[in-house]
Amino acid sequence: MGNIDHKIAVMSGKGGVGKSTVAVNLAVAFALKDYKTGLMDVDLHGPDIPHMLGVENLSLDQSPEGILPLEVRENLEVLSIEFMLPSKGSPIIWRGPQKTSAIRQFLSDVIWGKLDVLVIDNPPGTGDEPLTVLQSVSQLDGVIMVTTPQAVAGEDVRKCVNMVKKLNIPIIGIIENMSGFTCPHCKQEIDIFGKGKGKELAEELEVPYLGSLPLETDVRENSDQGKPFILQDSEMSKKFLEIFSKIENKIQK
Repeated sequence: MGNIDHKIAVMSGKGGVGKSTVAVNLAVAFALKDYKTGLMDVDLHGPDIPHMLGVENLSLDQSPEGILPLEVRENLEVLSIEFMLPSKGSPIIWRGPQKTSAIRQFLSDVIWGKLDVLVIDNPPGTGDEPLTVLQSVSQLDGVIMVTTPQAVAGEDVRKCVNMVKKLNIPIIGIIENMSGFTCPHCKQEIDIFGKGKGKELAEELEVPYLGSLPLETDVRENSDQGKPFILQDSEMSKKFLEIFSKIENKIQK
């Protein structure tokens, strides 16, 4: 970890809000801007990062010094438990101490080399995995929280924010995902999950609001095909780049 200049954790209180999608596209955005970037997937029970990058059928190599992360594109290396499983359907059936040990091994035994940025994708909630990351990664630049406009998602994110504050770790900001859907037929915008909860929550908790991302079918299709949406020329990628610029500015201060 001492060879990594900046470390960012991506968290959410609730599953299914697009946290891994944000983590993948954030890491790719850093790589595209010539940052030497690592992406560490610590969602041990649902490791989706390899699929979202189209590399789920690959495996890791090992050197005498330790585990080598997988280079998936220029400037981007990835580590996930998915690369170590015997098959796609193999479950991880571990209790807390085993998960804690695996994550600490990810942090100590992986040969990342010199990195500008490490993005860490956590599973939802305030349990073993995110707690291990927050307590074990030294000089963490901060945490990005991902929510949807739903009240239940906001309530869960509130718990995550308060957890991070108790550990005296900076919060880079909140992203509201799935904020509005534009009907492809009539072009009317529909607030399927509501709207504005992320900004409202950020103001209430006195943390930065990074912006909102719409609900788009293209994002789901690209993720299923292993293609980060940031690589497409779209309104979604433009909105994400605006959010990325805020994150980049915060870690450079």
